[in-house]
Amino acid sequence: MNTIITISREFGSGGHQIGKKLAEILEIPFYDKEIIEKSAKDSGICKEFFEEHDEKYTNSLLYSLVVGNYSMTADGRLNPEMPMNQKIFLAQFDTIKNLAREGACVIVGRCADYVLSERKDTLSVFISADMDDRKQRVAQRCDIKENKLFDFINKNDKKRANYYNFYTDRKWGTAKNYDLCINSSSLGIEGAVELIKKAIEIKENT
Repeated sequence: MNTIITISREFGSGGHQIGKKLAEILEIPFYDKEIIEKSAKDSGICKEFFEEHDEKYTNSLLYSLVVGNYSMTADGRLNPEMPMNQKIFLAQFDTIKNLAREGACVIVGRCADYVLSERKDTLSVFISADMDDRKQRVAQRCDIKENKLFDFINKNDKKRANYYNFYTDRKWGTAKNYDLCINSSSLGIEGAVELIKKAIEIKENT
């Protein structure tokens, strides 16, 4: 087993649960919020800033500036004048790259599929679900009134989409951007995990 699995997900689709269960079965590391802690430690930026900007973007600076000379100083350090959201994205970018170098793992969100797109040993997955199932799942873990669930879910989907679209040259949730798209309402958590496992087997034997 040497495949890195990246999981993008609609809010409330069970993507975190699927990724965590998959990692447990395959006995490989699992990273979701853990990326925040590792990025904060490696970059020296306060963890609270990562939590504040997690999978959010601001349009204070065009992304073209991030990948240009503005992002680094002459000695290769992050430019201290760079906006905080850009520093955080680049710090997480580096963390994801470093985690992938360590071997097989499951990484949830944070544009990981895009960050690792040049690697041949990566399987990118997008998890969606029917709205009723998403409402039920979100209601179990969040204190949200039933009549507010739809708007709350859509708001979080929009946040993830804006973040992904801003920092990549792709569109969040578009099937062609992923190796495998799964509706967890159709297959369930267990079925989704089994399908990803099968896809890994096919990939590694091709």
